[in-house]
Amino acid sequence: MANRILLIEDDRSTADYIANGLREEGFLIDHAANGRDGLFHATDGTYDCIILDRMLPGMDGMSVLAAIRAAAIESPVLILSALSSPEDRVAGLTSGSDDYLTKPFVFAELLARVRLLIRRGGTTGNAPPTKLVCDDLEMDLLAHRVRRAGKPIDLQPREYRLLEYLLQHVDQVVTRTMLLEGVWDFHFDPNTNVTDVHISRLRKKIDEGFARPLLHTVRGSGYKLGVER
Repeated sequence: MANRILLIEDDRSTADYIANGLREEGFLIDHAANGRDGLFHATDGTYDCIILDRMLPGMDGMSVLAAIRAAAIESPVLILSALSSPEDRVAGLTSGSDDYLTKPFVFAELLARVRLLIRRGGTTGNAPPTKLVCDDLEMDLLAHRVRRAGKPIDLQPREYRLLEYLLQHVDQVVTRTMLLEGVWDFHFDPNTNVTDVHISRLRKKIDEGFARPLLHTVRGSGYKLGVER
């Protein structure tokens, strides 16, 4: 069954960009162009994810978010905003949203975040995974152990967290911004090379000496963990 997404965005070109892209990925989209209509949709239907612009006519995004949570609606909410300071992001995240994406953004990043929120918010009743796997690379979350082709791989704590994030996004392009926010925090300078340094170290540990590489650089976009077809 296709996932339902509510998109609350007043800018027509941005809304079309997001909605058309998500429909091509198989999602069902309902769109509201202002805060009041968005709140009506949110309280009248069941959505797997809500994409909410922060600056909206009639009723701003933060007010919509507060009303959604006050109504005990538990759908994951991704805030979109041109406000990118750490204070703005913290305000969004501490007000009940599940993620915060600044404009401008690339569709691949938004898609990855939506998919992750839907997986996190799923109500199938399944227990969380205890292992993350990509080809012959395996991470045991309970034992805090990594092996490739049965060979133990020793990782530093930050390398472990980085690999865990990549394994949660297998075959997806993850941007440097996603890594900074997901593995470090958004107080880092986006122009820092901290991600490149740690990716290089991680690549040496999980790829060198094995038959095929798994960690790939996607020029101009970021990185991807997976088997190249």
